[in-house]
Amino acid sequence: MESTLKSPEADDRSPENAPDLRVLVADDDPVMLAMYREALHQFGHEPLCASTGTEAIALFEEELPPLVILDIEMPGADGMEVCRRIRAHPKGGDTFILVVTGREGNDTLGTVLDAGADDFLGKPVTADQLQARVVIADRNIAQRRARKAAEEALARAQWLAGIGETSLALQHEINNPLTSLLGNAALLQTRDYTALEEREFVEAMVEQAMRIGAVVQRLSSLKDPKSVSYIRGTRMLDLSPRGSGSS
Repeated sequence: MESTLKSPEADDRSPENAPDLRVLVADDDPVMLAMYREALHQFGHEPLCASTGTEAIALFEEELPPLVILDIEMPGADGMEVCRRIRAHPKGGDTFILVVTGREGNDTLGTVLDAGADDFLGKPVTADQLQARVVIADRNIAQRRARKAAEEALARAQWLAGIGETSLALQHEINNPLTSLLGNAALLQTRDYTALEEREFVEAMVEQAMRIGAVVQRLSSLKDPKSVSYIRGTRMLDLSPRGSGSS
């Protein structure tokens, strides 16, 4: 098949600037596989070729490529089955799947999308059409990665903020009773007290230890954690008996 692929400069997209992806292409037609390889090389991508659906599934599970191009009809397992198997994989949710088919009609499109495909390309496929789909897939993959990175960064920021709020809450709730407990313990160490004072020191220590224990208990049984204003614009986890929401 004669290739009509545009040069990278014609699309303002050189291989040096293109994302470097490993791309699974599955088709039992060697001519189509050759066209896929050439198109992907134009974008600096590395094709992983399979001629059967069974090979495609095995290659995906081994390599976890971010882009998959599937023929709808293949021996071993058709494109729809491969698509469903990819989506069922724990790491298959982020993969962009392009299905190529010679079938026509809205029913086919619905079946392809229901199987989990992201894009659909009808035969006969030209190199220009395939190149356009690769551009769409590249941008979609880049957007997914950027969104995932942003979500992970936000989750980490929230996690770190939660640690800070918990630390402030523990400091706020535990410092006073701990200081009192240590102070009474220091008085006991002096041995300069009456029997009545000794009993008072011990009772105070037990009381403060129970206060600390109550704070730890509330922390471990939080049902709906909330934060409250602390000082200078900071916030802390609400570990007060009313704010803990514990039963």
